[in-house]
Amino acid sequence: MERFRWESPAALAPGKHAVAFDFKYDGPGFGKGGTGVLSVDGMEVAKRTIPHTIPFVETIYETFDVGVDTRTGVDDNDYQPPFRFTGKIDKLTVKLVPMKAAEEKLHQQKVQETINKAQ
Repeated sequence: MERFRWESPAALAPGKHAVAFDFKYDGPGFGKGGTGVLSVDGMEVAKRTIPHTIPFVETIYETFDVGVDTRTGVDDNDYQPPFRFTGKIDKLTVKLVPMKAAEEKLHQQKVQETINKAQ
């Protein structure tokens, strides 16, 4: 499994910061790539285009963690789970942008094709 990483060339200074990650998916369809932008306090610090994403849903034992990593670590060279963030997270916002009608229709067709092949 290939892992992708966005990181600032400089460490965060002590104090309060707004960290944002925006990802523009190259879909519709499964496993397409996209471009991610990491920003700190409104300034872009890292931008990367990746050739693919995970084509299907993660396994049931993987979790979406905020402030702690309880399952698979982001990078085993950096830390081993469980890994707790010791700072304070004031706010977390997840914004999902709806697909256009044509993208949604194609997505549903692909899902149905996958279900049909599995049967």
